[in-house]
Order: sequence, then structure tokens, then C-alpha cells
Amino acid sequence: MEDEQIVALYWARDEAALTESDRKYGAYCQSIAWNVLRSREDADECVNDTWFHAWNAMPPERPDILSAFLGRITRNLSLDRYRRRHAAKRGGGLEAIDLELDDCSAGPGLDNHLDAIAVAEAITAFLRASDQVTRVIFLRRYWYADSIQEIAQRYHISESKVKSLLYRSRKRLRRYLEEEGISV
Repeated sequence: MEDEQIVALYWARDEAALTESDRKYGAYCQSIAWNVLRSREDADECVNDTWFHAWNAMPPERPDILSAFLGRITRNLSLDRYRRRHAAKRGGGLEAIDLELDDCSAGPGLDNHLDAIAVAEAITAFLRASDQVTRVIFLRRYWYADSIQEIAQRYHISESKVKSLLYRSRKRLRRYLEEEGISV
């Protein structure tokens, strides 16, 4: 079923929208949740919660790209669950990804919604200007939370190449944000 038809089902409040969403995007959302949580049960709950949140968001939302809409919901729910489960713990996992991006993160100046939008738009522009390999690997690491090893296997390159590509990308992103007047 096409995305427009699935969105129409949501708008019509037809429960078939949930079944069709799960059929078409269940594995996609499951992989996003798994990469963040590394727990099958938690990932399953987040995916089920995704359908609930999508049901409550449409209407009034009418997403142009349903996969991105559902993926964003799943990722946000997964990150929230991860933070709740690991609030008192520190170690590997997402903390390692956060540490990698520390040099590119906006500091205390990012204290309102408009600043967050400006940063998001700047990162989007930076990624659009990057070559496809860099863009895809950057997104696999920092959006989908894939491990270095998973990225290397997926794209048939060495882990050291992935690490160096990500390192150079972060440095370029930092320079780009500074040029755009965004304090990092």
C-alpha cells in the first residue's frame, strides 16, 4: 500500500492504518529502536508506541514522507526510554555517540526552540552539501545509532576508514556551524 493511502487511513480513523504501517514500516522502526535500546522487549514496546503516537498525531499531521515521520517518532521514543533506563548509569552505548559529537554540539547558547531549529537547518544543509557516502555514514552513526562495526560491514569498508570519515565529518561540521554563526 502506498504511503498516501496509509495516511488517508489514519485520517479516516481506520484501524487498518496501524496494520499497514506495521506491515510496511515495522522492520524499519524495529531496527531504529533496536539500535538505540539493544533490548528486543523495549524495542517492541517503542514500535507499538510509535503506532499509537502516529494515530494520535494524524490528524492534524499529514506527513509528506511517512517513513521519516514514523522513524522520527520511533527514534524519539527509543531515546526517551534509553535515558530513563540509564539515567544513573554511564558507560558505552549512546553516551559514546554523544561524546563523539561533543565538539559539534551547541553549548549553553542553545536554550530555546528557535536556536534548535537553526542548528537542525544548518546540519541539514551541511549534510546535503556532503558527498553521499559521508552523508549516509554520518546518518547511520548519529541518527540510527549504528555501531562503527555495523557501518563498516554494511558498506564493506574498514572500521578505521569509518572512524576517520566520521572524525573528519565532525570537524567539518564544527567549522560549518561556526561559519553559520552557531556557537559550538
